[in-house]
Amino acid sequence: MFCALCTSTLISSSIYHEHNAQTKRNTMEKKTMKAGSNLEKVLSSGAFAVTAELGPPKSADPEVIIKKGKILSGYADAVNITDNQTAIVRMSSIAAGAILLREGLPEPVMQMVTRDRNRIAMQSDILGASALGIKNILCLAGDHQCHGNHPGSKNVYDIDSIQLVAMVKAMRDSKVVQCGEEIEGVAPSMFIGSASTPLGDPKEFRAIRLAKKVNAGADFIQTQAVYDVPAFAKWMEQVRDMGLHEKTHILVGIIPIKSSGMARYMDSSVPGVIVPDEIMERMKGLKGKKAGEEGIKIAIELIHQVREIEGVHGVHIMAIEWEDRVPEIVEGAGLLPRPTLS
Repeated sequence: MFCALCTSTLISSSIYHEHNAQTKRNTMEKKTMKAGSNLEKVLSSGAFAVTAELGPPKSADPEVIIKKGKILSGYADAVNITDNQTAIVRMSSIAAGAILLREGLPEPVMQMVTRDRNRIAMQSDILGASALGIKNILCLAGDHQCHGNHPGSKNVYDIDSIQLVAMVKAMRDSKVVQCGEEIEGVAPSMFIGSASTPLGDPKEFRAIRLAKKVNAGADFIQTQAVYDVPAFAKWMEQVRDMGLHEKTHILVGIIPIKSSGMARYMDSSVPGVIVPDEIMERMKGLKGKKAGEEGIKIAIELIHQVREIEGVHGVHIMAIEWEDRVPEIVEGAGLLPRPTLS
């Protein structure tokens, strides 16, 4: 029979060792974190992630970023700041991301396109973004300038999006810039993302292209908008056969439809997007508020469907200039509350 003092000592000892064990586990978790961003923590925890998109203004007004950020706060684990989307001049992704951080709003995913910068400028911006506290990057090629408001401008495309992924990984993990020169001091800390178009042509090579991005160092993938869930599920079968779902985190793109005209445009003019006849029929004849409500309902249904597919780790909601409807979608899909991880 133990005396009270011995029992107290044993309990204290047990608590001490448990505390040490927990401290070691926390240390190990921190060591395995690549950047320690909230998005990385959510995905690493096994939770179903939610990212959203925030389009910067075609002006120098920070209030636009703050207003949109407040709308998305509590509903997205991170928000993508687009980089001159559709090749139209907008506030820089880095500056907009810094505003979000300053205001304590959802953490940014800095988008970077290879269209506008050579490798020197991109690496400079990556170092600067990391110094500002930005911990997520999405590597893209970017829309061709012929689609934007400066069609006569020269593009760069010094490297492609896969090479950009590999370059960021080398800067982070090997502490070298692209020429092989060592980074002096602090290396950039970035959780690296890339994009995928599962239903783009030629379809038989889409999973192979994904594998190239994963092998280059993509920690997470955000896909083009998915409406044809059965076709997407077949692509995911290829992804699983290649074991890619265990090497990266796949977030499915969801773009809520505002009107029947938008549905037709997405189907006919956006590469890799297939809008099934069933959805077309549901949107047919609807206008204004009724069309928007049906589009939101469809988006919620799509999230429920893709969530059931093995290997899907989250959704990326791209509510183009419709950020105020994201909370409704997230709540309707049963994705609240968002995880809070330290």
